[in-house]
Amino acid sequence: MTLYHEVLHADDAFVLSKGHAAGAMYVTLWSVGALSDDDLRSFHKDGTRLSGHPPLRGIPEVLFATGSLGHGLSLSCGLALARKLKQEPGHVFCLMSDGEWNEGSNWEALIFLKHHRLDNLTLIVDLNELQGMGPTRDVADFGPLAGKFRAFGLPTVEVDGHDCVSLEAALRRRESEPVAVVANTTKGNGVSFMENRFEWHYLPISEEQYRQAILELSK
Repeated sequence: MTLYHEVLHADDAFVLSKGHAAGAMYVTLWSVGALSDDDLRSFHKDGTRLSGHPPLRGIPEVLFATGSLGHGLSLSCGLALARKLKQEPGHVFCLMSDGEWNEGSNWEALIFLKHHRLDNLTLIVDLNELQGMGPTRDVADFGPLAGKFRAFGLPTVEVDGHDCVSLEAALRRRESEPVAVVANTTKGNGVSFMENRFEWHYLPISEEQYRQAILELSK
């Protein structure tokens, strides 16, 4: 929401590498008028264009079909380099998960973006310390991620991902190098039965749970 409402310009591009968060992206696109109420009602139903992961076709704002983790940053690097070579305006933002850094392709992408000095690219990591099979440190512990980015020579900002003011400032940062934003978040933030529970990576929500969640978030 912060990116789309406060930072993103018409010439900019957004890549959702963590494709399993497509639902949040659809709501954001709805909030800026790119999707309708009827579109949201069709989410994950037969014939919908709002599938569980971003679709290849049907939504102009979705540049790539993502969800097989580890691809979004490489795609973003290609997009950013193409713009530099063609001297086209606009900034590329790529939102990733922390668990996604289990994939070696992301480390190759870091070498690429650093080597080509893709200063028109910002990578954002949603660092909630959980992934589909459990805590990231239990699945494959790679230590503090921000330190790894700095070791590659990237200007790196660590923020509270729930603080929209701090997040906006980080997303607006521009350097002569690509910028990395590590957003520390809590999975299911503000909903008691979801907070820090990795199983909500998958679970459907019941009507009763929905009402409880809305009540808690409204306080």
